[in-house]
Amino acid sequence: MGAGKSTVGVRLAELTGRRAVDLDAHIAERAGRSIPEIFAAEGESAFRRRERDALAAVLSGVGDVVVAAGGGAVLDPESRVRLADATVVWLDAPADVLIDRIGDTASRPLLAGDDPLGALARTLDERRPLYDEVADLRIDVATRTPDEVASRILVQLGVAA
Repeated sequence: MGAGKSTVGVRLAELTGRRAVDLDAHIAERAGRSIPEIFAAEGESAFRRRERDALAAVLSGVGDVVVAAGGGAVLDPESRVRLADATVVWLDAPADVLIDRIGDTASRPLLAGDDPLGALARTLDERRPLYDEVADLRIDVATRTPDEVASRILVQLGVAA
């Protein structure tokens, strides 16, 4: 949330001639409703199943693809196995930077309540070991623009644009 996955994913796809897929947008389109609506109607576990299935479908598709997966995709063990077979870049920043970028947290079900910053910090603490497990590369995005992040990823991975 707020790391710039969607924006950086599109930029990487443009620079490398790959197809970009924002997993949350893909899920919402297939469900015919927004992510907050899915959470409200079906709960987080149902959303995570949708996310696991969508990730499997996108990663098994034809051609090179840049996938902007939601930060919670790592929570599912099957998804972590699939991610282990892909090149995974963790876009990392401190919770206070991310919460500033997110702005209005009303559309973020996991940040509902009186303390969105605390909720985000706890979420990051819970997920950090899982990100470490699957990530091939970790990029600090706190002070970088999406173009700078995309360029840094390409350089670090040795991929020509």
